[in-house]
Amino acid sequence: MGSDNKLVQFKECRILRDHNIINEDLWVRNGKIVNPEKIFFDEKITADTVIHCKNNIIAPGFIDLQINGGYGYDFSFEDKTEEAISVVGKKLLSHGVTSYCPTVVTSSVEVYHKILSKFKRKEGGLHGATVLGTHVEGPFINPNKKGAHRASFIRSYEQVNDISVIEETYGSLENVQIITLAPEFPNSGSVIKYLTNRNIIVSLGHSTSHLSEAEEAVRHGASLITHLFNAMLPFHHRDPGLVGLLASHNIPRSIYYGIISDHVHTDPAALRIAYRVNPRGLVLVTDAISALGLYEGEHKIGPLNMEIRDQKAYIQGTDTIAGSMASMIECIQFFMSATGSPPEYALEAASLHPAEVLGIQKQKGTLNFDADADFVILNDTFDIQSTWIAGERVFSI
Repeated sequence: MGSDNKLVQFKECRILRDHNIINEDLWVRNGKIVNPEKIFFDEKITADTVIHCKNNIIAPGFIDLQINGGYGYDFSFEDKTEEAISVVGKKLLSHGVTSYCPTVVTSSVEVYHKILSKFKRKEGGLHGATVLGTHVEGPFINPNKKGAHRASFIRSYEQVNDISVIEETYGSLENVQIITLAPEFPNSGSVIKYLTNRNIIVSLGHSTSHLSEAEEAVRHGASLITHLFNAMLPFHHRDPGLVGLLASHNIPRSIYYGIISDHVHTDPAALRIAYRVNPRGLVLVTDAISALGLYEGEHKIGPLNMEIRDQKAYIQGTDTIAGSMASMIECIQFFMSATGSPPEYALEAASLHPAEVLGIQKQKGTLNFDADADFVILNDTFDIQSTWIAGERVFSI
């Protein structure tokens, strides 16, 4: 099956289209979703293959804009970069993820130059999910909100009086799709303008920014917030900081924001607040680390000693959370449980919304006609039954 001009009909299914789950067949040909009216009235043909979906749900494939690795691999480590992309990209198919942005945290200039050129954009298939470009988180972040990022590699905008230092830091920007930075430093406006002119999404995070500084960054082109509530100033009623962007009237467009719905990084009450204040901009991200998919016990990943217990990843010998190890489908399930959101919304928060962030909503994150046939089939308890890329089944239970 795939792009061989064969017409495939998915019958007895409920599909997510235009924010509703409806009873309708899905038609696929040459890796695209096709309009059945043209088939019935113009071509007057029947399907080459009919797949019975047993009344399961077909939703757009999930898109993860922030994932640091998994299955013992970390995208920020300079060893085995290609192997990491191969293994993690393949494993993500079982989570319903059809496209993703491998994420590289604050690193040395030498590491950026060595590995960013290896994260080439690549169409997905049986080999793994589509690589949409790299999400580079740092190094232009605030050391007071560094989280797990190494302080010795953090740089400030005082070091970026010349825009050329941006490319000197990262090397080539060719494979970069998103850059997370802190907007409170001098010269951030010109940096944001420069990056957005290069068609790079600027996300605000790891920051002590005041609301006014954040609003100015959005006016310069920033369009996303990195893992809302984490690594930023807590909400304060006189100056809500980055969180205040969700309800700001002083920005030219509504902001999108990633949020980690893993029952560890974001309390259910915080999920409900974000969902009710700005549902349009909510984007589910896993922010998963190398512990994703690993078993309980001790693990050494690169220089890191990690311990997994009670389905949480800790720095070995401490009670310090090392990062998220939730899959995207688990984030979706927990989000619905925590917020009471309808499944249509939660599924679109992991598909349509991230596609809109990247401006690819006509091709991905939707089941509209002429979109890429990237989708996932789920049962009534929202367990993955199969994953499809370009009309080809790439995973099945």
